Amino acid sequence: MNPEIVNANPHYGRIGEAQGVRVLVDRFYDLMDEDPDYFGIRKLHPQDLSESRNKLFWFLSEWMGGPKLFAEHVGQPILRRRHAPFSIGISERDQWMGCMVRAMQDVGLEDDLRMQLQHAFFKTADFMRNRPE
Repeated sequence: MNPEIVNANPHYGRIGEAQGVRVLVDRFYDLMDEDPDYFGIRKLHPQDLSESRNKLFWFLSEWMGGPKLFAEHVGQPILRRRHAPFSIGISERDQWMGCMVRAMQDVGLEDDLRMQLQHAFFKTADFMRNRPE
């Protein structure tokens, strides 16, 4: 673990720092592109996923206790406001979660870390909902 990274959230080191976050993000977007189960959320994204990949990488790096990349590149996360233009209900939340859970499994995150992240991701994904159903 990089000794320069000091944060109360230890997930960044446990996931493998930048390389581990990048692998997770790439698997997440690869699944979104490949699996019809996630096409509902895929259509909310631009055709070219490069910027989406970078933004999620920057956000998760910072959120997991790593460098403040999202703030440096984009500004404050203000996630709910950034997602407001998109219609997000239970189906979209569940597709996002399913895709992320599968990505975490596919990249081989240890069970304890995967469960901690899954719990935190669900709270955030549910908070993004702007439709009741």
